[in-house]
Amino acid sequence: MSIPSTSILLDAEKLLTRVGVRIGYIVADLGCGTSGHFVIPAVKLVGPSGKVYAVDILKSALNGVESRAKLEGLTGIETVWADCEVPRGVKIADNSIDVVLVINNLFQSKKRAAFLWEASRIAKPGGKVVLVDWKPAASPLGPPAESRVAPEAAKAAAMSIGLKYSEAFEPGQYFWGLVFSK
Repeated sequence: MSIPSTSILLDAEKLLTRVGVRIGYIVADLGCGTSGHFVIPAVKLVGPSGKVYAVDILKSALNGVESRAKLEGLTGIETVWADCEVPRGVKIADNSIDVVLVINNLFQSKKRAAFLWEASRIAKPGGKVVLVDWKPAASPLGPPAESRVAPEAAKAAAMSIGLKYSEAFEPGQYFWGLVFSK
C-alpha cells in the first residue's frame, strides 16, 4: 500500500473557493511544486480575466506545471523561478496579488520570516495571504513532527510583519490553515 501524496489529502478547488479565489483574481502559489495541484484549479477559477503565478525555486517544478497546463490547454499561468526566502527574490510587483498561497512550505523553510515577508510584499492592500501546513502532532503521513510548524507560531510570525489575522480553518485531516489580510 502506498502513502497518499499531500495533493490527495488537500482538495485544491475546495480550499481555493473557501479562501475566496474567483473570476478576475490574480493568485500566486509560492512553492507551487511539480504537479501544480493548486495552480491548475486556481487558473480555472480566475478565468480568462485572471492570472496565476506558479512560483518555485526548482526549475523542474516549473517545467512540470508548464507541461500540465499545456496538456490541459490552459493559459493564464506564468511560471516564476524564485527563492521565496530572499527579500525581493520573487520577481512579482509589490501590492499586485489578490490571494497569495503558502501551502506546505513553512515546514521546509529555514527563513520563515523572509518567506512570509515576501508573501506579504506581493499581496495587494486588502489582499489575502493563506498559510496551510502540516499539523504539529506526529501523524502517519507527512514530515517528521520536529520539522512541523505550529499554527500559533505561524500566526505570530505573520502578524509580526504586519499581516492582519482573519481566520483559521481546517483544510484537511492532517493540516491547519490560516488566512491573513494585508
